[in-house]
Parts: sequence; C-alpha cells; structure tokens
Amino acid sequence: MTVQRTQALAPCFHCGLPVPPGTDYTTIIDGEAKSMCCPGCQAVAQTIVDGGLDGFYRHRDTASTSGDTRLAAESHLADELALYDSASIQAEFVRHISPEQAEATLVIEGITCAACVWLLEHHLGQQPGVEQFSVNMSNHRARLVWDPSQTRLSTLFGEVLRIGYKAHPFHPNREEQLLEQENKRAIRRLGVAGVGMMQVMMMAIALYAGALQDMEARFVEFIRWSSLVLATPVVLYSARPFFLTALRDLRTRHLSMDVPVSIAIGGAYLASVWATVMNTGEVYFDSVTMFTFFLLIGRYIEMQARHRTGKAGNALMDLLPASATLLQDGLEKMVPASELKPGDLVLVRPGHTLPADGIIVEGSSAVDESALTGEYLPISKTTDDPVVGGTINVEHPLKVRITEVGANTRLSAIVGLLDRAHAEKPMTARVADRVARYFVLAVLITSATVATVWSFISPEDAFWITLSVLVVTCPCALGLATPTALTAATGTLRQQGLLITRGHVLEGLASATHVIFDKTGTLTEGNLSIQQMQPARELGSLNPYSIAAALEQASEHPIARAFQPFFKLPASSTRVQVNAGVEGEVEGIQYRIGKPAYAAELYQGSTPAQPDRQRQWLLLADHQGPLAWFALDDQTRKDAAFTLSALKRLGLEVGMLTGDDSSAAKRVADELGIDTIKQGVSPDQKLAYINQLQASGASVVMVGDGINDIPVLAGARTSIAMGSATDLAKTSADAVLISSELERLALALLVARKTRTVIRENLAWALMYNLVALPLAAMGFIAPYMAAVGMSASSLIVVGNAMRLSRLPRLRRKSSE
Repeated sequence: MTVQRTQALAPCFHCGLPVPPGTDYTTIIDGEAKSMCCPGCQAVAQTIVDGGLDGFYRHRDTASTSGDTRLAAESHLADELALYDSASIQAEFVRHISPEQAEATLVIEGITCAACVWLLEHHLGQQPGVEQFSVNMSNHRARLVWDPSQTRLSTLFGEVLRIGYKAHPFHPNREEQLLEQENKRAIRRLGVAGVGMMQVMMMAIALYAGALQDMEARFVEFIRWSSLVLATPVVLYSARPFFLTALRDLRTRHLSMDVPVSIAIGGAYLASVWATVMNTGEVYFDSVTMFTFFLLIGRYIEMQARHRTGKAGNALMDLLPASATLLQDGLEKMVPASELKPGDLVLVRPGHTLPADGIIVEGSSAVDESALTGEYLPISKTTDDPVVGGTINVEHPLKVRITEVGANTRLSAIVGLLDRAHAEKPMTARVADRVARYFVLAVLITSATVATVWSFISPEDAFWITLSVLVVTCPCALGLATPTALTAATGTLRQQGLLITRGHVLEGLASATHVIFDKTGTLTEGNLSIQQMQPARELGSLNPYSIAAALEQASEHPIARAFQPFFKLPASSTRVQVNAGVEGEVEGIQYRIGKPAYAAELYQGSTPAQPDRQRQWLLLADHQGPLAWFALDDQTRKDAAFTLSALKRLGLEVGMLTGDDSSAAKRVADELGIDTIKQGVSPDQKLAYINQLQASGASVVMVGDGINDIPVLAGARTSIAMGSATDLAKTSADAVLISSELERLALALLVARKTRTVIRENLAWALMYNLVALPLAAMGFIAPYMAAVGMSASSLIVVGNAMRLSRLPRLRRKSSE
C-alpha cells in the first residue's frame, strides 16, 4: 500500500515532524514509499536503507503508527534525553575545553561493522555545532567535540537514536557487559565450527580413501549424508556472520574479503547438498568446515585484542575511590566521590586514595604517585602543593581542596590520550583494506567471466567449472599465509616468555628502527636495595645494618623495604619525620637515619659530605657523631647490557624515556650505553616524543611497565610491557614479557624477521598457485574435487612452511659479554 503524501499534517516517517504542504520527498522502505519532510531526512533514511540498517524502522514505534502517539512518545523521549543537559550529570563525562568547546566520551550500542561507524560519523558530523565526532571501531567508544552554545547534548543523543543506535555516557560496567555478550557468541560459533570440522574431516579422509579402493556406493552415500548433517550447523550458525557482512557489503557497494568467502562457503555447501541429494558429483563439506573454522579463529583473536583495549581504560578509571571524607563546618561526612564539586574540602587519611585533583590546604605527607608517574619513590607534599586523583597518601593525614572532578581530572586526561592513541588506524591496515578490495573484485570478475563464457560453450558444465574457479581461487592459502606464520611464531615466543596479544606485533618488530625503554621497572629492577655500606667511624661490635633496620621498621616508606632483610632488633620511641628520616632508641641508645642534615641534628655537629652524588645516601648517626653511610639505588637488570648491545648489533637505535629527573637516570644510561635519553617527562610528553619519531618515518617499539606508560604504549606502533608491570600496562601493550628477561626482546626481533620472510614465501606460493591453477580451472581441466584437493594441498604447504618458525634462532654474543 502506498502512503498518501498529500496530507499537509502527515508526519515525516523518519523524524515524526509534520510534512510541509506541496513537498514530495520519499524513500522506499520495506517496499513502500515513505513520506519525508525534507531532503535531509530523505538522505539519512536512504543511507540507513542502503546500509542494511532499516530494521531500525521496523522496530520503532511498533505499538502505534498514529502521528499523535508518535509525537507524544518522542516528547517523552526528549524529556529523558534532556537530563543529559544537566551540569551535574555532565560533570561525570564532559570536559569543558573552553566556553565554546566541550568534549565528551560516549559508548555507542549497536555497532556491528565499519559501515555503522561511517554512518554515525557522517550523520553526527553534519549537525550544527559539532566540531568532531569520531567512533573507535575497536572499543565502540565515540569522542564528541561540540559547541554547547549552538547545540544541546540531548539533541545530539537524539540524533544518534534517530539513525538506529544508542549513545550512553562512557561507563566501564555498561561497556564490559556488551563485550562479554560478544565474547560468548564468538566462543559458541567457534566451538560449533571446531567440532564440525573435526568430524567432517575424518569422514572426508574415509571418502578419499574409498575413492582409491572402490568403496561400495551405500557407504559413500552414508558418509555424504553424515557430512551434510555435520556441516549444516557450521554453515548456518558459525558462518552466519560472513553471510550477513557480505550482504551488507553488497548493499553499501563496499567489497571485503567476506564477499568471496561467503560465495565460496555458500556455493560449495549448496553444490555439496545438491550432489548429496541427487547422488551425483563431488562434495566439499571438508573444505567448507575447515575454511570456516580457520577464519573464525583469526577473528576471535582479533576480537580478544579489541576487548583488552576496551577494558584497559575501564580499569584505569577504577583507580578512583568510591567514597570520600567531606569536611563541612568542622564535621566529617562520608559522601560518594562522584558527588564532589570544585571547592569542596576533603580529608585524606594515610593509606587512602585521593578522590579527585586538588591542592593541599593543611598537612604534610608523602604521596605515592607511581600510578601516574611510574616512579616507585613517594613524593613529599606540603601545603599549597597540587595532588592528583588516583594517587595514594602514604604517611600523614591531608586536608585537600578539590579543584577538578570528573572528566577534567588528570586521570581522565590519560584515559583520553589512551582512547585517541587507539583510534588512530595504522597505515598497514589501510593499505591491506585497499589491496583486499581489489583482490576480491578480481576474483568476482573472473568467476563471472568464466560463468558467462561456459554458459555459451557448454551450459551443462558452466556451474561446475565456475565452482571450480571459486574454490581454486578461494583465498584459503592467502588467508592462511599470514595467520599460520604468526601463530607459529607467537607460540614459539610464548614458550620463551613473550606473550603476544595483538596480531601486528611481529610485523612491527620486524620493521622496527627504534626501541625506546622506560627506566624504572624496565631497565632496572624497580626496587630500592642497599648497594653499599660505608663506615663513618670505627664501629667495633656495632652492626649498622641491624640498627638501621630496627629504626626503619617504624616507616612505611619504600626505603624501609630495602632494610627488611636485616630486621632483627626492636626499636622504641620511634618517630618518623616527613621527608627527612626516622629517629628512635635501639638497646637504649638513640639513633637517627635519613638525610645527612637531619641525622646531624642529633649530635649537633656539621653536616658531613656524602661519599658521592650518583646515588641516594642515608646517614646513620648517634649522639657521638656519624656512624655509617648507606647507598640506596635501583639496580639495572642483569641482562640489560647484553640486550641493548644485541639490539644495536641488529641495527636498531636504542633510547630511554623516564619520568625520573634525578642523576640516577643519566647513570643508568651511561652504564648501559644509551645515547638518547629524555628524563623528567610526563605521560603526554612521552606520547608526543613517540609521535614525533614515528612522524619522521621511524618504526618504534616501546617497552614500559607503569600506568604512566599506558598512553605511549598505546601510541607506539609496537609496545611491550614487562611481566612485573601493572595490569593496566599489560592490557594496553601489544605484548607482555612474562619472564621479565630483556634478552627475550632481542630474540623476538630475530623471530619477527624470520616470520616476515616466511610470510613472504607463503604469499608468493599462494600467488603462484592461483596463477597456475586459475587458468586450468577456467579452461575446465580441473574438476571441483581436484580444486578442493589443490586448495587443501596449497594450505598444507603454507602451514608446513610456517612450522619452521618453531626452531629458535640464536643470539650472537661477544666474547666480552
């Protein structure tokens, strides 16, 4: 039935507004012409239909098609969306860059493919006041930058809803629920494909063996029907995403590998069903199930990497506490941290986490900022010093005046850096998309040409010859050429203690030109230890280690952990002086340990000069004078020097980025022979430096271990986290050095280069096979079963070549190492 377009007050099918008299804008939806109020609604509706997203209209307002009811429903929805215009709600996820510019992080529900991303970005980007709207396909988050004076946020949320999606303020719990659902679906599909493939392959072996030994017809028929029963769930359930994506690609005129994959799987399956039912011709159920299973394996690995990316930022936001102690009129009140406002006064007790950014108004303490800076030593803070949300107060209570909350905090800024780094699509991925499109187009054109030619030459053979062409050109060997080599190399490196979590790591390592290291916890052990004890006077029977350890038992400072192995004697009357040291009595004698000036106050003498300035020295003293010096330092890893030397021999440039601005950074660089060093740099400065290197043509491998390294780990082409790194750093990195042995990094570079060679050999073989087999199949010299055998043989050759990567290369050592 055709919708009447002459009624002046008829509602627009897309937006629900009245259609102006005399207009004639329509879009064919579900076979009917639907009235639109303007060219804009007509264009958006046509885009939705072309993208295969017209299900949005079928599920919208199904209870009633009345114009009044629809307008009432939209009015109610507008009231709900208007809540997002509230300043208190926006404080959680909106950051105001300037009075004319605001930024929000959203999570979009309903995205299934790249076409969805294009539709969202295209539609929202055209809205008034929107300066930027970019959707990250990897984690379905969107970054919105708009002018609040021109457009309300509720209006933009409504525009997202109009084209069939739902936008929510980014919240870790909602996103993780969506990821969990996707993961369960993928595992079910993979399980069905795996079980089906194993059973069908066993029957195919019997069928091939029977063809050579004249198996009885009744057994052949039984095996064929059994294979049909087992392969059907694989095709209809496990391979369903390939068919859906192929249909969407055809509608949007955007070719991808799913188009020939779907044609090959669907064509081979239908031909096999026909051959089974009619008891004639060949069956290809083994090829269908095997191809489906291998493709699903690759996509599952890709999905897992995407999920880890999304969860990294979620865990980062979990550093903030759920509650805070608010001070009002001299009284303490526990409130949710999310309700804090700039100007509030909060009390942060020792061991508690700061709920937001602020300034200390009363108190002095040491604050553990390792979550943001990666440095293990707490920083001394006193009145008027700024503090950052997510850091930990170590020693004494602090009263803090809140300055920034929600999306404006430093922690949220790091999350923003992480999201922007992940949103950047690598050049290799864009090139691969273009190459795949041309390859798919060539396969389809070739198959269509063969079908047309043979329909004139021999119509009864046209289908089987065309199927042979599709099977023989099925991108099975091409599809396996890279994944099999990567899988073999990944397994080999996993046994050696390097866990690869993203598919591009080996490619990035093979082409790497620079390796940049963090210092603390990466090139060094990450823990303070006593490097040297130097007596300041005759000690006699005194044991300075035991005395110092007894005093340090009263402190929670990381320095105290360096003396933990020597805890034997008790101490009394201990008193910790912030940013100075510890005082107490051991066996009736009063001692001090800490900074030289602090220790000298005990014997009221001049402050002695420390032995050198390359390390941190503590002075132990009593009433008689200095007793002993202790040198504390973070020692370099045992294999660091050899690893850096091996990397240089492989032709790579080595550098160091660290937040440590002390002399220890320069000492470590000199000890390990590192020429390029950037010290005292913040997370965003690290990312800027890496981006500058990569913009100049460098291929960078970043190795780090702290939360402060998350943005740069995400921004580098290839990133590796140490096994001792924080969980957040591990989830953001492309690989994890589980063994924490740096020597494995140099080994990984050799394996990566060998993998690149094997991939090139595999691709060359697959290309040569297609160039030889395609003309033969097109001329009718290769039967479908021969094409299936040839495709399987080609795949086996590719897999066998990849297995060479199970043999480890050897690292050359100099005689001096």
